[in-house]
Amino acid sequence: MKKELDENKNQICSPQGDEHLISYSEFLQRLGVNENGLSEQEAARRLKECGPNVLEESGKESIFKRYIRQFRNFFSILLTVGALLSFLGEYLDPGEGNLYIGIALIGVVFLNGTFTFVQEYQAAKTMESFRQLLPPHAKVFRDGKVKDILASELVVGDVILLEEGDKVPADGRLIETNALKVDNSALTGESEPQLRSIECTHENMLECRNMVFSGTLVQSGNGKAIVFGTGQDTQIGSLATLTEQTTSVDTPIRKELNHFIKIISAIAIFLGITFFLLAFFLQDIFLASLIFAIGIIVANVPEGLLPTVTLALSLASRRMATRNALIKQLESVETLGSTTVICTDKTGTLTQNRMAVNSLILGFESLEREKPSSPQEGGESGSKELTGNPGWAPEKIPPVFIRVAGLCNNAKLYEAPPGYTGDPTEGALLVFANGFVDVKALQREYPRQEEFPFDSLTRRMEVVCRTPEDKLEVYLKGAPEVVVQMCGSILESGEIRKLDEAGQKELLGRHLKLAEKGERIIALAFRQADAQKEYTGDFIFLGFIGIIDPPRPEAREAIAKCHAAGIKVVMITGDHPVTAESIARDVGLAAFGTPEIITGDELKSLSRTELASRLKNPSIVFARTSPVQKLKIVQLFQAEGEIVTMTGDGVNDAPAIKNADMGVAMGSGTDVAREAADMVLLDDNFATIVNAVEEGRTVFDNIKKFIAYILTSNIPEILPFIAFVLLSIPLPMPVQLILAIDLGTDILPAIALGVEKGEGDIMKRPPRPRDEKLLTSQVLLTSYGVKGPIEAAAGFFCYFAVLFGGGWTYGEQLANNNPIYMQAITAFFSAIIICQIANVFVSRTRFQSVFSMGFFSNRMVLLGIASELLILALIIWNPVANLIFNTAPIDFKYMLLAVPFAVFLLGVDELRKYLLRKNVSWVARFFKW
Repeated sequence: MKKELDENKNQICSPQGDEHLISYSEFLQRLGVNENGLSEQEAARRLKECGPNVLEESGKESIFKRYIRQFRNFFSILLTVGALLSFLGEYLDPGEGNLYIGIALIGVVFLNGTFTFVQEYQAAKTMESFRQLLPPHAKVFRDGKVKDILASELVVGDVILLEEGDKVPADGRLIETNALKVDNSALTGESEPQLRSIECTHENMLECRNMVFSGTLVQSGNGKAIVFGTGQDTQIGSLATLTEQTTSVDTPIRKELNHFIKIISAIAIFLGITFFLLAFFLQDIFLASLIFAIGIIVANVPEGLLPTVTLALSLASRRMATRNALIKQLESVETLGSTTVICTDKTGTLTQNRMAVNSLILGFESLEREKPSSPQEGGESGSKELTGNPGWAPEKIPPVFIRVAGLCNNAKLYEAPPGYTGDPTEGALLVFANGFVDVKALQREYPRQEEFPFDSLTRRMEVVCRTPEDKLEVYLKGAPEVVVQMCGSILESGEIRKLDEAGQKELLGRHLKLAEKGERIIALAFRQADAQKEYTGDFIFLGFIGIIDPPRPEAREAIAKCHAAGIKVVMITGDHPVTAESIARDVGLAAFGTPEIITGDELKSLSRTELASRLKNPSIVFARTSPVQKLKIVQLFQAEGEIVTMTGDGVNDAPAIKNADMGVAMGSGTDVAREAADMVLLDDNFATIVNAVEEGRTVFDNIKKFIAYILTSNIPEILPFIAFVLLSIPLPMPVQLILAIDLGTDILPAIALGVEKGEGDIMKRPPRPRDEKLLTSQVLLTSYGVKGPIEAAAGFFCYFAVLFGGGWTYGEQLANNNPIYMQAITAFFSAIIICQIANVFVSRTRFQSVFSMGFFSNRMVLLGIASELLILALIIWNPVANLIFNTAPIDFKYMLLAVPFAVFLLGVDELRKYLLRKNVSWVARFFKW
């Protein structure tokens, strides 16, 4: 008995996917319901069995666990171990400064972990956005009466009432319609609301017009539907689950930073262990050897790297925000710079997401515009649309043509953009008509007597209106092939002439030419009437109106820039292939010849090998795609080694946006798309992506610059410890001063390098190779093999100058509080800072001479240098700093000894860049980074 109940429950609660295909009687029998709906008692039972009509997040992780997870990465573990060793050193030998070292390292760990946590926490809002798509209330039949209930209380079998402006509360099958149109664009990507019917029209449920889906909007008309799917069992619920299960991929910069950290940490650990053992066997002092090992690790690990990268990315994201690109994930700034493929939605991204009249054929004659319409015609304000004609000569258009466009129409004029409410196609006709006459006055002069609404069977709409002369006229609009067949006459040059079969064929041929341009063609006709009834013949043909969703005027230039930068732009849309190809040509996606058109059905049937071959085409358009297929397309490109940016604005785009290397949502799009994305275009402008790409490429270049900058100081930080062990000299550089460099003097100059402008050809280069690393052998050789040794030489020179000047002899051990020793390590530290000032200048460019950049072109560099000198002055002359860092004031002449080394470093790097510009092969091989 229990098994039967469970089976019955599963049959009722969970949709089987064929609800649109089975017969009406079988559908009712399966759900155990009739047209009068459920009783309150039965609804309560089903609510208990099936659960509420809400989207629930599964597998939710606590905030605490999310936070703790940020500290599992290798960098955090290494710094934590270093901190623990420092605390151990402080415990075994108090007062040697190890406490400050441990605190500083723990601070770095928590700073990095907290930042990462804040980033990840934003993703948790995605499910909340899905829930907001569900309406709070719904109208249902319960116990034979219409009741208003919470949408969460809807159950399978409820009969719901749908009216214009309603948001559909659950998935249902229609049982009654009255000119019902539903906007499914957020779910399917279709740019135009579709008329619903009670008949099955397609095998695909999303394409079938006897269905309504949760979260979609009733555009016009009304109807009734029986609910068969609620909560997670709706189409939007499955998308929510898919988005939740879709894993976000690591950004390229995160992968590169992880690679960089692993290599640097491996070097640090290897040197730390090696020299700990060496120091222990040479000196047989465990504590000194332990502190020495800590120093080696701390000297190798660039503690300020992640904070510096974070701040540089933050500054870049602020610059992008001023250009209408809002970055949610800071690391994603760089991802755009390495993008090789941009998958873009059509509607609202490449187009303006508003229908507009684009072509006119009056009789047999195509009417040309007198002047080109503005790119933003009517798009900036509703009032602009409502006051002027769109560029055609009014005297050439018959008044009856305008009457049909304005009166055979259920849209309503509206002051705000886009200028109307209702069906977009009818809205476009209404705005067009209002450009010539006052439509509201026209509607009063020609009152409607009867309407025969458009449906999928007749494919036409008729209205009967009374003229000022008290006569009846019938106005007809609809599909060209339907309207033309209903016409026996044609209005041409102001005269009514007979329309024969040959004329009808000629008209349909002209219609096809417009259709090939991707326009939605509406045919208009009229006739005199003697009764308020529906007519099927003897109409007078007036003409065709071609309606399009206009391309964004800036999209063509933006796509051309993408092509110049080596980026493939791929359009993915739910629209018809003809429409998609037309828009592709208009926006420049067909710059390389005929675009490769791949439909959703083809995507299902093609093998992986066939798809991989077709994806190599430089111009690709995907048409009639489903949400799951959008995700598949992104994953196919990623499998081919591409770095993919996905743009979109609808719910259906969310899974693909989340899975892409870079997810971009339109600011006017759904909350779901915005929350799943890494970047939001506040102006919905595809061209903004190009600006972001340029910024991203510059960021990668700049991160590479400041990595080369901060690595240089590692050599003068490491060599003192090696010299301490091997040469038995007093330690020239204690750990406190190393941290003063890594977390103090290097930070602002590194950030200054992070805001450098891109070098001239940055948008003419191809995307950086996927295997190009931030840390390369060339970077290490330049920093560790050339610039670092120069800085170390400067440090040792100043260090020994102070020691020998103070009467020190080789082999003599000095106490930590010895004034000469304190001055010597101060001199070593100051020499590094002076050389780093030269280093920050040479690091401003990778190939160009730094003197070509302009001394004041990056004032943050000057601010960074000022901060270095200020910190240096505090550490040398401030008594509190002297106590913390074990330093002492020194004679200014010892600091000047480092200047020739700084000039030499500047000259050597300028020579390297000069030889690179001259294409000297061995220099490029070893020193081009």
